[in-house]
Amino acid sequence: MAFPRVAYGTPRKLPKAKDLDGRVVVLDIAFAADTGNSSFDKVTGRFIEGLGDRLAMWIDHHDHVRHAEYAADPRFVLATKAQHPACPEMVTPERVAAAGKVDTICCHIDFDGICAAAKWIRGGEEPYPGADADARAIDTRMGTPSPRAAAIDRALRARHRDDGLKGIVVRFLAGGASDTGLWQPIAEAASELESMEEEAKRLSRGYRLAEGVALVDASARRGSYDKTHLLLLGQERARIAVVYDRTTVTAAARFDSGVNLLELFGLEGGMPTRVSVPRSRLRDVLERLGVADQLPTE
Repeated sequence: MAFPRVAYGTPRKLPKAKDLDGRVVVLDIAFAADTGNSSFDKVTGRFIEGLGDRLAMWIDHHDHVRHAEYAADPRFVLATKAQHPACPEMVTPERVAAAGKVDTICCHIDFDGICAAAKWIRGGEEPYPGADADARAIDTRMGTPSPRAAAIDRALRARHRDDGLKGIVVRFLAGGASDTGLWQPIAEAASELESMEEEAKRLSRGYRLAEGVALVDASARRGSYDKTHLLLLGQERARIAVVYDRTTVTAAARFDSGVNLLELFGLEGGMPTRVSVPRSRLRDVLERLGVADQLPTE
């Protein structure tokens, strides 16, 4: 099994194209939205231009109005979240073969992206039976993933900046998810999420409810917290949960809610049911949600 170099990125923070070796495949990284701090032209467009002919394939399942510009380029396999709730199911043996030799995989930093990378390394074969279904359950937060996938997801959320751990997860999955030596550090990292979940639970007691929106200020956190868990706790109370702190405003709704936050907030791309914008847009977010009276006094 050929093991290419693996690099990691997010829609708003991609590695420099010149730092990636040879031919590159990009997996589960959405085109950047114009949020004030980033834009398609400054981030995604610049990255695509920098890779040039070295871009072997780009596979993604996040909505973006600029997908249409790449419809005629067979290297771009782009779908919406409704069409494909997770990315690994889009990584097929046929697409891996069509891309040819790849030297570097650039993938998203969550379970969805890393599972897609491992599946690519395996020639389009699932790391274990049910891995695609686990990715759908985790990325949509609907359904119940297997204990193995849930632990990996928890580990990655607990140490989301730890590229070393990400590399371990890639190797564990690419090897068929059976190496007990690789599993040990993953399990240890997963256990670290407990304290972050406890802080999320504490913060959740501050949720305010208004017009189908649950709003909480996480600026006064006492330590690291799991934002995904905090948002899910808010969604138990209202149709849309909003978490804000000193730098960022994040809104989320259930995958099956029918809510399209991209349209609501005037954004071009990403997940329709989870968006993040700079704190400077808090007033605008609350106005668009019809709860401007909940704007904090500062």
